Amino acid sequence: MAKKGTWDDDFYTKKAQKEGYPARSVYKLEEIQQKFTVIKRDFKVLDVGAAPGSWTMYILKMLGDNGFLSAIDLKPLSITIKKSNFFFVQGDAFDQENIQKLAEKGPYNAVVSDAAPSTTGNKIVDTERSIQLIESIYNTALQVLLPGGNFVFKMFQGGKEKEILDDMRKHFNAVKILKPQASRTNSFETFVIGLGKKA
Repeated sequence: MAKKGTWDDDFYTKKAQKEGYPARSVYKLEEIQQKFTVIKRDFKVLDVGAAPGSWTMYILKMLGDNGFLSAIDLKPLSITIKKSNFFFVQGDAFDQENIQKLAEKGPYNAVVSDAAPSTTGNKIVDTERSIQLIESIYNTALQVLLPGGNFVFKMFQGGKEKEILDDMRKHFNAVKILKPQASRTNSFETFVIGLGKKA
């Protein structure tokens, strides 16, 4: 019998398996969406760090046939999606050629990211890597987001949160922080939501 709280055997993992999602992380985005409505039908959305594909599946369901989703990850998706309103790039999200490919499909109403760096178990090192990743995603989001657009990303607590949040408040009408219920209790991840990019 699995120990309580283990990675593979908990409520959200079982729920994801039952509902056909490749990862439990979808329920983090679902809670963010329910609280803040970051994505609306017919939006254009960019998903950075999309593998294995749970957020991608959820977003496509919300967008309808007239919305559009671009996604990128170093790894391939674990699901097959054949839809005319979906564009996937397997590669580095910060390679200039890839950024150009994604930008050509935009501009976007929302940029979302559940991306995380490779972790070492050392909180200081992992947090610093997270900040570096966030800064790159943030810079990309500011380039491709339409005025009024929304931005969601994951951040490990314990680093330069205040600096990032202060800068975000210059560019977004509202900035919110949430640790979704689907995040593990012992995880120091949190999600930052920027609502309404200023013109």
